Amino acid sequence: MGTNDNFILAIESSCDETSASIIQDGKVLNNIVATQSVHEKYGGVVPELASRAHQENLIPVVQEAVSSAGINLDQLSAVAFTRGPGLMGSLLVGVSFAKALAFGKNIPLIEVNHMQAHILAHFIEDPKPSFPFICLTVSGGHTQLVLVRDFLQMEVIGETQDDAVGEAFDKTAKLLGLPYPGGPLIDKYAKEGDPKAFKFPVTRMPGLNYSFSGIKTAVLYFLRDQLEENPKFIEENLNDLCASIQYTLIEMLQIKLKQAVKQYGIREIAIAGGVSANSGLRNSLQVLAEKHQWNVYIPKFEYCTDNAAMIAMAAYYKYLAKDFSSYEVTPLAKMKF
Repeated sequence: MGTNDNFILAIESSCDETSASIIQDGKVLNNIVATQSVHEKYGGVVPELASRAHQENLIPVVQEAVSSAGINLDQLSAVAFTRGPGLMGSLLVGVSFAKALAFGKNIPLIEVNHMQAHILAHFIEDPKPSFPFICLTVSGGHTQLVLVRDFLQMEVIGETQDDAVGEAFDKTAKLLGLPYPGGPLIDKYAKEGDPKAFKFPVTRMPGLNYSFSGIKTAVLYFLRDQLEENPKFIEENLNDLCASIQYTLIEMLQIKLKQAVKQYGIREIAIAGGVSANSGLRNSLQVLAEKHQWNVYIPKFEYCTDNAAMIAMAAYYKYLAKDFSSYEVTPLAKMKF
């Protein structure tokens, strides 16, 4: 290793994944993730339990990232962390650790917006999108259409006005009696079902904005009426129900994406965030790409969910721009883009 090597340690602790990554001159060396299974029995993430688990996991995860990169803490050029958005208690653990380490080593501190990092996950490996591109960012907490002009120049051009699409997947899964997290299970059962079996309403919103709260209500009343007639309705139609719900949610995402492409005349399309792991969404985007001559980019599964490699990638470009934080920085549960 040369004397000019820049190693940045990145920490991600916005929700229920504790993760650390080392990036060397723009190349991600590792991506260590500790997943918290404690939330499954509660049917959702419990903030207090999440922050406690981060406290237990963070030092071992950082130690593994540093040692597997073959370096020591004295070789770090900067420490990066997720400032927000996310759960306040979870963010606090990562921010406090990053501040203490950077202060102790007298090196720069780099704050990263979690949602911008999801977009920059596309630059971890090839193929990489060309600027400008439109990124559909879909997760449990967010649904956004972002115009990406450069590594650090992004603009939200549309977003959900209520529930995120990931939340809609999980909430409708709960109505079907599926365990948390239900989104991946809907995807699994949908593969065996008929997407046109049941029709659910597509919510229309002005501009490029989304709304996903209506489908949950529509599914709730639909199931109530069907179960009155046949108590085994869900059990007998699970695959078709999952396929129909997934089809409707993907349709809603596609309508606005097509509108954005037309409006901005951009055919470079990226998808990011946890829901981009959904096979139905991936397949439908490939179909759209062939039909409309789009170039579509989807990161590897491990970079779709919350991870520190994407934080490291965002930090690298901020490091080059000398965009550093003060040691007084505090986490933001709701962080503007």
